[in-house]
Amino acid sequence: MPLIKSISGIRGTIGLDNEENLTPTNIKKFVFSYCNWILSVSRDAKTTIVTGRDSRDSGPVIHEIVNQTIISMGINVLDIGLSTTPTVGYSVPRTNSQGGIIVTASHNPKEWNALKLLDSNGEFINEESGKLIIENVNNIELKFLEVEKLGNIKFKEGFFKKHIDAILNIPFLNTEKIKSKKYKVVLDGINSTGGVAIPYLLEKLNIECVKINCIPDGNFAHNPEPLEENLKGLCEEVKLNSADFGIAVDPDVDRLVFVDENGKFFGEEYTLVACAEYILNKTPGNTVSNLFSTRVLADITVKFGEKYYSSPVGEVNVVKKMKKVNAVIGGEGNGGVIYPKTHYGRDAFIGIIFFISHLVDRNLTVSELKKTYPQYFISKNKIELSSNVNIKHIFEKIEFLYKTEKINKDDGLKIDFNDSWIGIRKSNTERIIRIYSEAKTLSQANRLSDKIISQIKEDV
Repeated sequence: MPLIKSISGIRGTIGLDNEENLTPTNIKKFVFSYCNWILSVSRDAKTTIVTGRDSRDSGPVIHEIVNQTIISMGINVLDIGLSTTPTVGYSVPRTNSQGGIIVTASHNPKEWNALKLLDSNGEFINEESGKLIIENVNNIELKFLEVEKLGNIKFKEGFFKKHIDAILNIPFLNTEKIKSKKYKVVLDGINSTGGVAIPYLLEKLNIECVKINCIPDGNFAHNPEPLEENLKGLCEEVKLNSADFGIAVDPDVDRLVFVDENGKFFGEEYTLVACAEYILNKTPGNTVSNLFSTRVLADITVKFGEKYYSSPVGEVNVVKKMKKVNAVIGGEGNGGVIYPKTHYGRDAFIGIIFFISHLVDRNLTVSELKKTYPQYFISKNKIELSSNVNIKHIFEKIEFLYKTEKINKDDGLKIDFNDSWIGIRKSNTERIIRIYSEAKTLSQANRLSDKIISQIKEDV
């Protein structure tokens, strides 16, 4: 697969094709360019970058390349080892570091890996900085500094415990009431860091954890994207173990989904909805999600007399909008929850504690909670693109076909109808067009998607 460069980092498959895949040379060049940017904006006498990784087989060797490249430029490394994206983000400002790199390809299959880049706040770098780093990659000359100017590496594993302990200290959490419930939960850790870190969180809450796929060896037991079609095993285990609910995350633990006590999928779109309702009950204010997330968040926010705002897809875009409107919570419909008082980044740990706290406050089962929300159904599809496809033409064609409807072009195309919507956008991380549709019934949502897909495929 082609090497993909975006403002969020660099991503590709591991293999022998130097022109197409993620290679040691382009990793080094990309890290060099990032480090040059860090040095240009850092005012500290000695600069430190936090690094961490998920469990992929290629993780240790890429992590080592990243670390050695950083110290060759005279920058220190704080290596927190096998970790999570939210934990690296959380740790950057709390260790007085100036940046962070996470070696993870998030929800992509095991043959992929990537570098996610953070600024001094532990947040994804902004669009302007990302473009500058990409532009400068081709001008990089790989060389060492003098020996006495090289950086050093400090290792500090288990930082996720500090992260989780800090979350559990949020004042309005009723952790004692949660402990008294003595929940039983099945966890699918997708053979990565979540399989180690989340049991620690659940143990702190006196929750019995039945583990599946929790050995962090990188041999993903199924497609790692936490979608319903990939979590049939979790749904079955919840029923077999008579558990109160199930939890699943992606390999770097920034996306979160639940399964109810009947083994039914709660829906990744409703993860943020439930967490937002909990926070709006505690600290009312504005909410934000991306354009292609469910309408339910807007419905819930309005119910509380607050304002809902949308942003283009991507964590950095959601965070930008959250800061602009001073949102109390935000995120994306893929199961990503962002709570700004702890960290401006998607965080499955925060999502888990908010979700469980909400169950306890409402004294409901997971299935009962789902019934309290407006019922929308989202269909998510994608079309793979060949290198010679005219993407601009595809979008112009769809816009023309639906010119009489309400169209939003902030990110791809979103077409709003009275009781439904459909959106298309080019992925920033894969050579695909994503198609999203939402309606009052799944069949209606699927019909909308099928119609758009057929119109797109005429040109693919």
